[in-house]
Amino acid sequence: MIKRRQPQEEAGESPLKKLRDELGMSQEEFARQIGTSVRTVSRWEAGDNVPTFTIAQMKALANFLRSCGLTLDDLPDRFGPPE
Repeated sequence: MIKRRQPQEEAGESPLKKLRDELGMSQEEFARQIGTSVRTVSRWEAGDNVPTFTIAQMKALANFLRSCGLTLDDLPDRFGPPE
């Protein structure tokens, strides 16, 4: 049996999407900032994939967050919607 993912409204909003919204960014802008694809960001927010980062992406993410007055500690532990 295939387990279907619940729609975002029912499952709750992704913490990563909330962060992006607070920063006024699209998935495309966020992806570009950290050197990944829009599809990857979309999958993270949907909870379909667990985020993995290269060292270069981690540095880009840390620098980007710093420019927004945030740190890596401000990121949620999970990017996908609440279970």
